[in-house]
Amino acid sequence: QVQLVESGGGLVEPGGSLRLSCAASGSIFSIDYMGWYRQAPGKQRELVAAHTSGGSTNYADSVKGRFTVSRDNVKNTVYLQMNSLKPEDTAVYYCNIKLMEGTILRRKRSDYWGQGIQDTVAS
Repeated sequence: QVQLVESGGGLVEPGGSLRLSCAASGSIFSIDYMGWYRQAPGKQRELVAAHTSGGSTNYADSVKGRFTVSRDNVKNTVYLQMNSLKPEDTAVYYCNIKLMEGTILRRKRSDYWGQGIQDTVAS
C-alpha cells in the first residue's frame, strides 16, 4: 500500500502565493508520474501540472507562467508552487501519482490520489 499526504493549502489574497506538497510513502518501487489536478465547485476535475519520471513537465494553459511543478525523488514528494493567484484558481487540489508498487521480485502498476486540499483565493 502507498499513502499520499497533501499539505500547504489555505486562504490567500489575489496576487498571493501558495505552495502545495504531496508526499508518498509505503511500498514504492518507482514513481513514473506525479501530477496535480483541481476541481472547482460545479466543474470537472482538470489537470493543473504534471511531472514525469523523464523530467518533462506540462501545464494547463490557465496556469502557465504562474505555477511550477517540481519533484524530490529522494523524498517521493511533488510540489506545486502557485504564484500570482487569481480567484479562479480557487478549487480543491489533488495530487495523483502513478507508480510501480512492491519489490523487484513482485510489483504492480498502481495509481493513487491524495485526499484533496482546499485552496481559496479571495480578498
